[in-house]
Amino acid sequence: MQNYWGNRWAAAAAAAVLLAGCAGSPTAASATNAAESASVSKAAARAAAVKLAAMKEEAEVAAAARAAAAKRAALASEPQVLPVAAPGAGRLPQTMKFPSTHDAAFRDAMADVWLAVTADRPDDARPAFFPEAAYEQVKAIAYPGADWNDRLWYDFELDVYAAHDVTGSSARLLRVEMAPDWEAAWVPPGYCYNSAGYWHVNGARLVYERDGQERSIGIASLISWRGVWYVVHFGGVVRPAVGLVDDPEVGPGYPGPAGGCLSRSRKFTQKALLESCITMHNNHIVTCMFQAPGGPPCPGTSAGMLCSS
Repeated sequence: MQNYWGNRWAAAAAAAVLLAGCAGSPTAASATNAAESASVSKAAARAAAVKLAAMKEEAEVAAAARAAAAKRAALASEPQVLPVAAPGAGRLPQTMKFPSTHDAAFRDAMADVWLAVTADRPDDARPAFFPEAAYEQVKAIAYPGADWNDRLWYDFELDVYAAHDVTGSSARLLRVEMAPDWEAAWVPPGYCYNSAGYWHVNGARLVYERDGQERSIGIASLISWRGVWYVVHFGGVVRPAVGLVDDPEVGPGYPGPAGGCLSRSRKFTQKALLESCITMHNNHIVTCMFQAPGGPPCPGTSAGMLCSS
């Protein structure tokens, strides 16, 4: 009897254990499946985030490359500051070589001046401006470097800003007109506070187009160093410390006049030049140098030698 009830209790206990196991197995499986699904979702989210970050980085790199290419293209299409002479040319000694208006140095100098005017950036014209080192050789004055910085370059900066107000940013340079070569003057050492000579010409014209109309402004004074023309006075020579524009005109205007630092008049005609040449020669304050043919010879000199003040 005892074994009977013991077996029944054992069987009941075993059945209870089995029933409990059967009842709990779906819940355990569901929990396992949920955990696995969550793990897969997290991995997929991490993979998607990594892929998205990579795509974003690729897009940023591509955008930067496009921006750099656009910048290079813009720079290539815009005018650039051009060299006019070899570096350090201003420290070399002066020569009497007559400057050309048909070589690369002159074209590049005028392009730099025009870029400075239209961009409203005087520094763009530094290669075209008379070198400070050359000025220190030319001028027999105290502190020529300070004079170059505080007067010549400062005046030029003011004149560039003033010229920009006249031309605007979109004006197009058409050509540069100069007086005939024979109207250039050799300014010798000993005059105009100079310890070295140079060629000089007044009143070059920057002829440009703005809003479909041809216009022009002048360059008050160009002088030479080692056979290259440089701007030394833009808007005016003897002038106050304000920005000036030299003779703005509708149309090309008139280049000139002739003469050097001994002659400032804008109405200095060829006849007046010859008369001045005779007067200066008689007073022994003129030198005569070989130059381009076609000009009036100095009295008492061989043909082909020109009066130079």
